[in-house]
Parts: sequence; structure tokens; C-alpha cells
Amino acid sequence: MKKAIWMTSSIFTLFLIWVIAYAIIDHPIILPLPNQVFRAIISIFLNKYSLTAISLTIFRLLVSIVLSAFLGIVFGVISGFKSTVALFLKPYVTILRTIPVISIVVILLILFGLTYTPYLITFLMVFPIIYTGVLEGFHQMDTELLDVYRLEQHDWKLALRYIYFPMIKNYVLLSFLQSFGLGIKVLVMAEFLAQSKNSIGNSIYLAKVNIQYDLVFAWTIILIVISFVIEYMIHKYQSKLNID
Repeated sequence: MKKAIWMTSSIFTLFLIWVIAYAIIDHPIILPLPNQVFRAIISIFLNKYSLTAISLTIFRLLVSIVLSAFLGIVFGVISGFKSTVALFLKPYVTILRTIPVISIVVILLILFGLTYTPYLITFLMVFPIIYTGVLEGFHQMDTELLDVYRLEQHDWKLALRYIYFPMIKNYVLLSFLQSFGLGIKVLVMAEFLAQSKNSIGNSIYLAKVNIQYDLVFAWTIILIVISFVIEYMIHKYQSKLNID
């Protein structure tokens, strides 16, 4: 109950700041009122093109993250068992984690064109998070439990299922949480720059060009809600795993 009160108070404070800022700027085109943005959100969900854009952006996000998760887990597990592989991959992972996103987007646009860049940039940004999460899970394992297994069993399939996976699952889920939040930001930015057809990024671009800033705010709120819903679902799944 107390948590809900604090959340409601925080949201109310945010709207209050918004209204005060509107009164100071006094320009509805630059900073629209909350009710104008609310009407813009309704218009988005009543527009067939906008619904298609939302669906395809989520599809691109899921495809990129599923591929990143698969390769991140595979290489993370291999690196967990083989320290030489981890050392070999470390420079590449470090580069991907530190290089400016805009630089990669521009390079990929030049090399691969508009169609594949949103997928590739999202993959390249998300892969290091999941890979690092899996590898960190291996580093934090209970060494005493592993020593007992090595003395009594030697079936690596059973080890993965009953020892390694249960001990790294929380790190993998945490990396998923981080990857969805970052993934949606990077993907929409790539769609914006590439002007991908039927995408949220392109819709924001068109709203900006047409000086429809109420739509820009509306799309931003929708993106926040999408990220929140995805992370909430993963949190619920994580809680279920912890109970089980």
C-alpha cells in the first residue's frame, strides 16, 4: 500500500512539473499539455498504420534479443568453461560496450543499408549484456558444490541442467531485464536514423518533421509503457523461478 502511494505521488509530481513547465514556456507547439498528449496517444491506437509500426518494432526487438540471447548464452557458457575463449572475446565485448552507439549506427547504415541496420545495432548492443551476465554467473558459482559434483558425477549434460543453469539463471534474467530496456532505445534510434518503414522510430521522425510534438511526447510515453510491461513480465517470471 505504501509503495503504491509513493508511486502515485511520484507520477502526480511529474505531471505537476509538466504543467508548471508548460506555463513557463507558454508555447503549446514546443511543450504540449498532458491532455493534448493523451489525445495523441488515443489517435495513435486508433490509427492502423501506427498499430502496424508498434507491432513491427516489437517484432524487430524480439528477433534481435532472441538472437543475442542465444549467442550470448552459448558463448557465455563456453567462456565459463574455457577461460581462453573468455580472454579471446574480451576485447570485442569491451569495444561493443564502450563504442558510441551513433558511430555503430552510421557504420552499419553504410555497410548494410536501411533494412538490416536496426536488427544489427540492437544485436550488437544487447549481446555483450547477456554474454557478460552469463559469464558473471559462472564466476559467482558455489565452488564447493562444483567440487562435490566433480568427485561423484561426470555427465556434463546433467551438470548443465541441475547445477550450472540453476546457479546462473538469475544472472541471465537480470541481463534480459537490462537488454530489453537498452534494446528498445537503441532500436528506435536506429529506426529513426534509418527511417525504417512501419516503425516507431520513423513515426517519431515524421512527427518531428511535421512539428507535431504532441505525437513525439505520445510515442515516448508508449515506448516507456512497452519497456515497463516487458520488464514487469520478466520480473514476474523471475519471481516464479525463485519460488519454484
